[in-house]
Amino acid sequence: MGRESERRQVERLVASARLGHGGALAVTGEPGVGKTALLRFAAGCATGMHVLRAAGSEPEREIPFGALHQVLRPALDRLDEIPGPQAQALSVALALRSGPAVDRFAVGAATLSLLCRFAEDRPVAVLLDDLHLVDRPSADALVFAARRLSADPVVLLATTRSPDPPLPTLPLSGIDLAAAGELVSSRSGVAASPELIARLHRATAGNPLALIELAAGAHRWAHVSPEAPLPVSAALATEFASQARSLGEAGRAAIEVASVAGNDLRVVAGACRVLGFAVDSLAEAESAGLVRMADGRVEFRHPLIRAAVYGDADPQRRRSIHRAVAEAIGPGDADRHAWHLAEAAVGPDARVADLLVMAARRAHERSAYDVAAAAYGRAARLSPDVRRHASLCVAAAESAWLAGETRRSVSLLDEAGDLQEQEARLRAVELRAAIAARTGSLTEARDLCRIAARGSETADAGVVLLADAVNACFYLGDTTTGVELAHEIEQLLPRVTSARARGLGQMAAGVARILANRGGAGQIRAAVGLLASSGQLREDRRRLSWLMIGPLFLRDADSGADLRRIVADAREEAAVGTLPALLFHVARDEATTNQWVRAEATYDEATRLARETGQETDLAMCLAGIAWLRARLGDEERCRALVAEALPICRDRDIHIGRVWSLFALGELELGLGNATGALTHLEELAALLDGLQLTDPDLSPAPELADALVRLGRRDDAVVVARRYRSEAAAKGQPWAMGRAERTLGVLSQDGFDSHFEASLGFHHRTLDDFETARTRLAYGARLRRARRRVDARPHLHAALETFENLRAARWADLAAVELGATGEKIKRRDRGETLTPQELQVSLLLAEGRTTREVAAALFLSPKTVEYHLRKVYTKLGIRSRAELAGRLP
Repeated sequence: MGRESERRQVERLVASARLGHGGALAVTGEPGVGKTALLRFAAGCATGMHVLRAAGSEPEREIPFGALHQVLRPALDRLDEIPGPQAQALSVALALRSGPAVDRFAVGAATLSLLCRFAEDRPVAVLLDDLHLVDRPSADALVFAARRLSADPVVLLATTRSPDPPLPTLPLSGIDLAAAGELVSSRSGVAASPELIARLHRATAGNPLALIELAAGAHRWAHVSPEAPLPVSAALATEFASQARSLGEAGRAAIEVASVAGNDLRVVAGACRVLGFAVDSLAEAESAGLVRMADGRVEFRHPLIRAAVYGDADPQRRRSIHRAVAEAIGPGDADRHAWHLAEAAVGPDARVADLLVMAARRAHERSAYDVAAAAYGRAARLSPDVRRHASLCVAAAESAWLAGETRRSVSLLDEAGDLQEQEARLRAVELRAAIAARTGSLTEARDLCRIAARGSETADAGVVLLADAVNACFYLGDTTTGVELAHEIEQLLPRVTSARARGLGQMAAGVARILANRGGAGQIRAAVGLLASSGQLREDRRRLSWLMIGPLFLRDADSGADLRRIVADAREEAAVGTLPALLFHVARDEATTNQWVRAEATYDEATRLARETGQETDLAMCLAGIAWLRARLGDEERCRALVAEALPICRDRDIHIGRVWSLFALGELELGLGNATGALTHLEELAALLDGLQLTDPDLSPAPELADALVRLGRRDDAVVVARRYRSEAAAKGQPWAMGRAERTLGVLSQDGFDSHFEASLGFHHRTLDDFETARTRLAYGARLRRARRRVDARPHLHAALETFENLRAARWADLAAVELGATGEKIKRRDRGETLTPQELQVSLLLAEGRTTREVAAALFLSPKTVEYHLRKVYTKLGIRSRAELAGRLP
């Protein structure tokens, strides 16, 4: 009643799903406001659709994937029709198959695939009541899927008390006065006066459940002063409790059992038998309208009734009921059995702690990390052994971290206290470091890894932890500590036994030395070969991105081809939670070659996943990286917006490499726009930052761009000083990418004999994969030849530069090349830039053009096949094509 607007919104959403336009909506509001009534209305609208339902409940919150199993049970016969890895992940989560633990996001991707496959027969409506009481792993999987419903005939509607759910919301407030009068008259059986209705409406703010319950006891409010407010919340709870107290002794006992046991009537009956009375006594509560019994289930009329009955029971009585319920369930349902025994325990109990540990392990194996954290935590508090309490707290913290519960994880580590066992102590330190690296202080992460490494029992473990510390130093731009860590790694390497640890150690030591420009290239080359041949790092998902670091630091055409192939394969298998860091490194690699289209799409995917998983370090680096790419593309507005978002994160968390990239982006943007003064400002700030950090890697130096800006401003002598110093730094490193830039800069500044510098520069560029830098050298060489009145010699270089810039879509640089080419007297025809595809459209197009099927692309991008087809239709329209063969020909 009184919900006309809300009903229309629900009707539109369901109707859209019938037409193939999926969506999701969370109905929010306080208890009793009518959320479930609106969900029942939605079910009535979903005629002819598959209706999949689940309801959250307090007793089932710690049962992993219980709600997801409820929702998907009718669709499970289609499980083998979704991609194999996803089917395996979902089967393990639902305990249908055995297998290794899977990433929690992989379960969400599988849920999306299965729902979309089920909807191919007829549209699907997923209705979730009390989402805030649904077990966390189920909620994560269903929300992951719901966020990606766009081109599929699937609608998801949920109710929740949470004011800020992770879905589009439809907030419900109280009904208006007219609807309140109609409701009270029709439901309470009381002839209420307009004055009483108005007073009840004011007191309840139009909450329908409160209106009905308080109107039924209106005689109790007759003597309350009109100036005094009615105590609605307390009164409502008291009203429910008093209704239960009014039952007979057996009826009250039975409803107390039901408040503990959950919805399964067989379990309620079994617990009643254990306590010495019959479940028939529950009929009295049904007659009083407190519960409903049907189809072997017991349903409370409202969750508040269950809460009121449970809260009103004597604590000792509650514990005895939990013990009876555990006995009725039996060890066959081991998880629920363990949890009820835990609730029945008064003090430490080693047996119950053991049962909870086993429940936690089962939850962990099914990637129900939130539930595992709760079980380990409760087991820790029930354990009479102080050392075991501490180690179980660490296990709980590890599970909480995997569940994305950072604060909870830190709290559990704090609860663990001083750890006596070395293994548990090192696990705790490593976990604190991982948390700090992704969401907290990188300085803390660096120091914790170093401490943990020094306490390691084996050289292998120590080297791996020191490599993690070097990784933190990279983001911090901390070369001093990085070199110290490299020395510590090199001292441990003779005692290392595994190829994995040796490869990581060599790579990390090389990275640290390169950042300080103290060699390191040979160590990285050795690590590249070792990791590529052994393949041992491939299974270490958290450190998989190290495979991309070699190619990124060497920046040549020969190193890292095998590693790139390994990463490409691993990306198909990597869990979503580990993908942001991996995709960031892949995107950066693509951006430093000629794969800018791929880089843009990969950065976009990494950014979206980093936001979704709360990984701020990777988010900041992705924002800075794509800002740099946008600067080169000449997209001023987007570049500045990305830097504006990245820099505050980088400053807050000391991600100095992100600051370096952001300032580089702004400097290159201004150069491309022809604003030498603005470019100089940003580039000098960048140079000062690098000096302050003692980051002397010439690959991070803006010297060539700085010299360019100085020349444009007439400060040639200053530019010469910058260029010569940079040439010396590049020669010390000895890698072709920096040498190519150094020789180009000298060629621009040379009065005579500039050809030798430019030819040397092009020779170095030939040994790299960076087409942009090559094109910039050809542009500079062509411009220098034109000014020397060698127009015929200039044209081939300028033509090549223009073609490359247009291929890369570097619009501003293409304009500069066109101007120079025109100045040689050449008539040029500029390429039509055509329609611009969105990053999502680019990603879909690239994968389809490689020959993958629609379903394979959907699985790779965590989308539904129909969403892939939707994007493909838009691409065809924009590009004016009709086939995938044409698509492959149109992509750069």
